[in-house]
Amino acid sequence: MPNLLTPLNWTDKTYFCCAVTLYGVAMVYSLFLWRKGFQRDDWVVYGVIGVGLILHTTAMAQRGFSLKQCPITNLYEATAFIMWTMVTGYLVVGLWQRFRFIGAFASPLLFILGVFALFPDMDPPVLPGKHQFSGALSSLHKALLLLSFGGFGLSAVGAVMYLTQENDLKLHKFRAILSKLPSLERLEKAMTVILWVSFVLLTAGLMTSSAYLHATNKVWFKPDPEMLWTLGIWFFYLILLVLHKRHAQSGKRFAWGALGSFLFVMLTFWGVYLLSPLHQTPAS
Repeated sequence: MPNLLTPLNWTDKTYFCCAVTLYGVAMVYSLFLWRKGFQRDDWVVYGVIGVGLILHTTAMAQRGFSLKQCPITNLYEATAFIMWTMVTGYLVVGLWQRFRFIGAFASPLLFILGVFALFPDMDPPVLPGKHQFSGALSSLHKALLLLSFGGFGLSAVGAVMYLTQENDLKLHKFRAILSKLPSLERLEKAMTVILWVSFVLLTAGLMTSSAYLHATNKVWFKPDPEMLWTLGIWFFYLILLVLHKRHAQSGKRFAWGALGSFLFVMLTFWGVYLLSPLHQTPAS
């Protein structure tokens, strides 16, 4: 007879699946907040996502201990890291009442990314000793880049909130007045700050990537698909931020730029990663 007091031997994937399930629960509950126009403060989504983060962090820690390195060696782990950054950022800004409803906009994105990360091809089995991602500099450059992508994701969530509030002010003025969503000015300021912080992280990630490439290949740059793609992302966000600072692009256009650029990053990231020779594990 099995001992019921024996702790469950959960794998990192089990913890991650439970976290994604909780993000899905938060997404379903968010539908009720959308229908009510965010007219009341609610801690349910914040709490559910918070519990999901605990499971999510446990999954990443367990994977990291098993690899004995930072767990960002394939697409599954990279996606999980981006999600973790977004959830952590939300829980921090959600401490302020006016930004707590970011979870209602972030939970659908988290759930979709989580389901995508769980596809079998995202986490292929690798023979021991075949990983080519050892070294603190390697882990640092990937962590900085993925942290920046998570920040861009949060700015995209803020952009959706901005566009929703702006649309309500145009079509449903009374609902916009009763809504607990932040004002358009506050949302635009939050998007700007998050984008600048993420851009700095992206810049640091590129510099660290170049240093790591020089340490391993004795060159500072290679025309690798992912390096070229990351440089393109850097230039795009630079242009977006410069235009906003010069007031050439603000408000609704700025929000669409933040949202569209992150969607482009997420839709192309996996394909570019698979095309990059520098980031592929040698075949056994």
